[in-house]
Amino acid sequence: MNDDSPDVSQELSAVLEDVRRHLLWQEDGAGRMLMIDAKAAAELQRLAPSLRSRFTRPGGAAEPTAASPERRLGPSQGAPPPLAERRSDSSQSPPVTTPPAAPSLAERRPALTQATPATPPVGAPPPMAERRAGPPAGPLDSSRATPSGPMARPPTEAPAAPLAPLSRPAAPASTGMLLDVPRSSPGGTTALPGSVDGERPTLDQVRRELGDCRRCKLCTGRKNIVFGTGNPRAELVFVGEGPGENEDLQGVPFVGAAGDLLTKMIEAMGFRRDDIYICNVVKCRPPGNRNPEPDEIAACEPFLRAQLAAIQPKVVVALGKFAAQTLLRDSTPITRMRGAWRVYEGIQLMPTFHPAYLLRNPAEKRKAWEDLQAVMKIFGKNPGSRA
Repeated sequence: MNDDSPDVSQELSAVLEDVRRHLLWQEDGAGRMLMIDAKAAAELQRLAPSLRSRFTRPGGAAEPTAASPERRLGPSQGAPPPLAERRSDSSQSPPVTTPPAAPSLAERRPALTQATPATPPVGAPPPMAERRAGPPAGPLDSSRATPSGPMARPPTEAPAAPLAPLSRPAAPASTGMLLDVPRSSPGGTTALPGSVDGERPTLDQVRRELGDCRRCKLCTGRKNIVFGTGNPRAELVFVGEGPGENEDLQGVPFVGAAGDLLTKMIEAMGFRRDDIYICNVVKCRPPGNRNPEPDEIAACEPFLRAQLAAIQPKVVVALGKFAAQTLLRDSTPITRMRGAWRVYEGIQLMPTFHPAYLLRNPAEKRKAWEDLQAVMKIFGKNPGSRA
């Protein structure tokens, strides 16, 4: 360096002091880094030609004269933003060195320092800086000068893991179940109510096992247990939903208006009520004739299965969705299930509409009659008068 030029030294000192205000030394795992903001870099770039004309480059390169043309760097040598290394001595000006290529826009976006950010509220979107370049920037050390523009810093730490989205309860898998019935049948090794030593029970044994049943909350409002009625050796069994008001008063299934229609249907098939057996899924009347609830069906179902095991009928007619879905463990709507033969425990089963539904929807009687005619064919009976 030519120290015999006072004006040049003063000019250099002023430039370096101005640059110094924009410098930031950053310590990280990769070593010490010197960073400079855009304003200072532009100022140095503007002054670079005059500075290079007065100072000798490190490595013994010849000092260019004022008349010599300025050497230009080719594209392969990168952009020449000259950076002054930090002065190690206040009385000595540092030599000018060629810095690495200017960082790209993507490299200037990450923050200067990385501190543990405050956790944002759950569900809040991440800050803009985090969405652009990874982890959020922490506050600068108060002992360092705050740059006026974005700083370049190579990433030395793994970005913080993004916050997990707000958890929501998983939606339950849809089973298509139209009504609340137990999802699985009792285990095959479970003894049926009334069974002795694994033998098939009789209806009397099942009834004694049922006793004055208190197995579910329906017992609190009932007047009578409606167990079932008919031929204990019947080849045809009708299974309904549960007792209504008239059935609860008399203790006999299907004795109201729906019972009268069922009697006509049975007679149209060529049977009498004494020839067949009639029972329900639940044995006690639900309050207000509401639908049976899952715990009530679960409490009564073993007795229904024991009744069918005791009778061993040739055909079961399931009247309505509760009877069909409980016996078959099938969530198919009764409107699609009806009319198609199914099998329950080796017994032919025909799902059809409940008589109470037919009273509310008389147009569906024709379909129910078609279902009953299919049952008649099993027994070799010819269709009689339409119910």
